[in-house]
Amino acid sequence: MSENAVVRVYSEAEVKARLAAHLPGWYYEDGAVCRRYRTGGWRASLMVTNAIGHLAELAWHHPDLVVSYPSVTVRLTTHSAGGITESDFSLARQIERWVGWRPGADDPGLEGLPTAPTHTYLLVE
Repeated sequence: MSENAVVRVYSEAEVKARLAAHLPGWYYEDGAVCRRYRTGGWRASLMVTNAIGHLAELAWHHPDLVVSYPSVTVRLTTHSAGGITESDFSLARQIERWVGWRPGADDPGLEGLPTAPTHTYLLVE
């Protein structure tokens, strides 16, 4: 995008409506779109953080992350535009897609994590 490009900033009402319709689990708070991923512990929190970091770097759109033992919280806003833009929604969709991905019927060669509690990665919310 060129430096002179006009970027649309969404109103709070528009942001909340889009999140409700397209990104369940995400919420609007203090000028950012946010999502808290509950994890199975510190190792899982670091893996989620690294996955989000990889996606953000590829998109050249960098979230604020709060990393703790039981969770990772993502906060997206377009600082240069002064609010929530399409970039925030796009990165949120990719984060949700890849962090929440699980092997399934379409991946017969991948069995996924063992079910023992010691292998808990992300907790279902």
